[in-house]
Amino acid sequence: MKEKDRAREREYLEHTEDIEMIHREFKPTFLALKNKTTIFILSVLLVFFGFFSYKSMPRELFPEIVIPTILVSTSYPGNSPKDIENLITRPIEKELKGLKNVKDLSSSSFQDFSLIAVEFETNVPVKQALQEVKDKVDKAKSELPDDLDNDPNVEDIDLSEFPIMTINLSGDFSLSELQRYAEKLQDELEALKEISEADIQGIDEREIQIEVNPHEMEARGISFEDIEFAVLFENVTMGAGELITDRTRRSIRTEADYLNINQIKNTIVKAEEGNITYLKEIADVIDGFKDKTTISRLEGNPVVSLAIIKKSGANILEATDNIYATIEKSKKSRMLPRGLNVVITDDNSQYVRDQISNLENSIILGMIFVIFVLYLFLGARNALFSGFAIPMSMFISFIVLKQMDYTLNNMILFSLILALGMLVDNAIVVVENVYRLYTDGSSKLVATKKGV
Repeated sequence: MKEKDRAREREYLEHTEDIEMIHREFKPTFLALKNKTTIFILSVLLVFFGFFSYKSMPRELFPEIVIPTILVSTSYPGNSPKDIENLITRPIEKELKGLKNVKDLSSSSFQDFSLIAVEFETNVPVKQALQEVKDKVDKAKSELPDDLDNDPNVEDIDLSEFPIMTINLSGDFSLSELQRYAEKLQDELEALKEISEADIQGIDEREIQIEVNPHEMEARGISFEDIEFAVLFENVTMGAGELITDRTRRSIRTEADYLNINQIKNTIVKAEEGNITYLKEIADVIDGFKDKTTISRLEGNPVVSLAIIKKSGANILEATDNIYATIEKSKKSRMLPRGLNVVITDDNSQYVRDQISNLENSIILGMIFVIFVLYLFLGARNALFSGFAIPMSMFISFIVLKQMDYTLNNMILFSLILALGMLVDNAIVVVENVYRLYTDGSSKLVATKKGV
């Protein structure tokens, strides 16, 4: 037994000696040690370009997600869900089933409305999917009812077209006045290069309502078609040809649009044997709005809201800063009156600012803590080497992300914060190993080569 144990011990020692004779070389480290001046210059350039890339990267709340899903919506008023399915949904579905690379095809039929969703495989470009669906819908038009008010609407899902903030206008004003101020502010905001759309919400489209008296109509022998044609032909603007005078060709057009509610009321509906019937004699003309689809309130007062949608890829922080500046400019120029309350809600840029602040704080605090702890055990010089590895690695990451056209969003920020832990561990392990070999008697150059 003793001889077997001694044989095993000799075999173990020989194997250990063979392992100690093996020295792995990390070529980037050897190359850096041979070109110290180049590495110093490269480090300065990386810091400069990394900081520039970090400042110039667009900020967004979420990364841009492309989903190849196409929606086909068709409106057909006055029909039940069953009729919508038979007349609209099935003919379009029949053509869409011939599409290739379709992952899922679903449809829904509602009162007066049909909605079909076509989801393609993820490798299909959105533009290609949109064009293929449009072609199939065009083929299905011949099987659709002839009295459709509008052709089927084909559009893709763009997740970037979500509001980044909501601007609410309220105060002691009527809805018409609030709408007028909202439209003025809408024009100013949509002129910004970062803004795609400022959608007015909380108020419906203006509508002139003609509430007829059926008894008066019957007494005067007037039908609904008489009223319809009277209003239609009185409210018309059309070209009247050309006139050549003084060797100049001039275009002539007649303008007969209604300018106020009184002109509508005084429309002549019928004239027989000198008896003239005006619209106001058989109907009430009301200047109002369409049936309400949304209701908005702020502190109990009516409010008109502007949903701000930025352009895809635009910097959300620059966009919000310019929006705030535009609002202040509108207040100072008296475009918005003093009594008008402007309240901003759902500002998504605040979340982005908080995440960026957390990242910056994590980098700074991580560097400080690493330097402080290592200073207690390894000295100031080694502690600085480990601490500077954190911002240097971050700057390199920003350069790469900038060149790949990535935006600084929640996903990128969380991943960078998560990577800080690995950066600290790697830096400490390498520096401590080099320091151990140096204290054991190896030269700085040898300790660095073996330690890394």
